[in-house]
Amino acid sequence: MLNHITIMGRLTRDPELRRTGSGIAVASFTLAVDRDFSPKDGGERETDFIDCVAWRQTGEFVSKYFTKGRMAVVSGRLQIRSWTDKEGNKRRSAEVIADNVYFGDSKRDSDSGSSYGSNAYGSAPTYSAPSAPASDFAMLDDDDAQLPF
Repeated sequence: MLNHITIMGRLTRDPELRRTGSGIAVASFTLAVDRDFSPKDGGERETDFIDCVAWRQTGEFVSKYFTKGRMAVVSGRLQIRSWTDKEGNKRRSAEVIADNVYFGDSKRDSDSGSSYGSNAYGSAPTYSAPSAPASDFAMLDDDDAQLPF
């Protein structure tokens, strides 16, 4: 059987790090994941809010380096958990148990104002070449005869 899921989205809040009775780290967080398609009526894309759980070193890593609004790529498995609410009703929850969590953006992108809610995927980083004085460059001869091609 195969149970593997990979999702990419932005954290809706800072991860919550807790420890079990035996001291094992567990981090809980939620990703806002845009759907790949727009509705037929031309409205806004829908977003799914997916609960994720990361255990041990992965949980500590997420808690230390990820904050609200950061883009994350989570790879793991889907788990359905059954539980009983305060009124005694049986409930089911789906969550991703994270095996690996990767940065989906660079630290620079997250610091430059790309935040949760403004643009789901952020903007592409731009690169501008540093300006150098013209005296740093030497003119090449127009003789292409020495080129091997």
